[in-house]
Amino acid sequence: MLFTDVIRTKRDGSALSREQIEFFVDGLADNSLPAEQVSSLAMAIFLNSMSFDEAGLLTSAMASSGTVLDWKKEGLGGPVVDKHSTGGVGDKVSFLLAPIAAACGCFVPMISGRGLGHTGGTTDKAESIPGYNATPDFGLFRKVVKDIGCAIIGQTEDLAPADRRFYAIRDVTGTVESVPLITASILAKKIAAGLDYLVMDIKLGNGAFMESPERARELANSIIKTADSARLKTHALITDMNEVLGTTVGNALEIRESIQYLRNEVREPRLDDVVLSLCAEMVLLGGIESDRESARRRCEEAVSSGKAAEKFARMTAALGGPIDFVDNYDAHLAKAPVIRPVHLDGVLTSVNARAVGNALIELGGGRKKVGEKLNFAVGFSDFASVGSALGQDRPLALIHAANDADADIATRNLLNACETGASSPEMRPVISEILTG
Repeated sequence: MLFTDVIRTKRDGSALSREQIEFFVDGLADNSLPAEQVSSLAMAIFLNSMSFDEAGLLTSAMASSGTVLDWKKEGLGGPVVDKHSTGGVGDKVSFLLAPIAAACGCFVPMISGRGLGHTGGTTDKAESIPGYNATPDFGLFRKVVKDIGCAIIGQTEDLAPADRRFYAIRDVTGTVESVPLITASILAKKIAAGLDYLVMDIKLGNGAFMESPERARELANSIIKTADSARLKTHALITDMNEVLGTTVGNALEIRESIQYLRNEVREPRLDDVVLSLCAEMVLLGGIESDRESARRRCEEAVSSGKAAEKFARMTAALGGPIDFVDNYDAHLAKAPVIRPVHLDGVLTSVNARAVGNALIELGGGRKKVGEKLNFAVGFSDFASVGSALGQDRPLALIHAANDADADIATRNLLNACETGASSPEMRPVISEILTG
């Protein structure tokens, strides 16, 4: 089979056969297909989409391209459940949700991705913790999940290797926002992780890949239906991404905010609502509680009691991070040499979150090409929420940069991304919809 014929099939709007999809996935996994041909097919799929059957075949083939985990023989004594986000700006939810869910009795084998387009990557953020091994062998991964209840890692070479390569190529070729490709990429990793249940966080808004309610609902339904065909029970929450989630954007900065949340010191309201809503759905789906209200109370108690922070500390140490990380995080996380405020006057009325994500890339906190090394220290902190009154006493944000020239560029980028007015705009709900299939 010639791969150029596979490309032509999709370029001309026809459906790919099982044989063509398996040929494609095999070529991804063994690196026999050159990147230019992979990107060409990715663009053809982006432009002409895929049927539900095609997306299902692609999902199954990528999930089976490497090791598929089986947790049944581990005797965990609780549901194996995970959450996945479609990507946002300032989205550090995974680092909060995994230890909270573990403290509630779930087992969370969270296999995450790197940055994709303008959105930050959970794996990149995890690697900003000194010593943290985000790609352990499966023996250690299993042990940490069994002993502690959660482990946050990136894709290893053995886990859905076809997806890992396809993901990296999509990141730099303008083919991220395809519903079937997002569906297949997410579910390939989750099916390979051996989950019982999955909760999806479908981001909606100017900082999301899905910018309209219709597109967000389309993606949610695509994931739920595809997951059901693989016997993976899935619920989806559609959450707002029309501004930064929390107060930080950037790898080490987001880890710092996560620890402050887990220590019950600072919990930004929008972030708090997303975290508790998603975690409650995990607890509910896993059968630990029978209704959302009880599930949410259980999650809240996991934070306020310190149990979730303890889980995070144990997980971090078990995966090679500092044993005192939760107690002394500020001593371990990288800091930028240049920190300066950005000022605007008036009430913050809108934030282009996608532009903020791109501004992080310009600072060196995200990738412009495959394999590019990141500066973990750079980013934005103390980011004001929409409706905040700004002025000399309350800046829009603090820029963390490697040098003054980068800080100057970031200042311009942030000012262009934000608007102010005389009064606060109408507030949007953080959780707009819950879909259960």
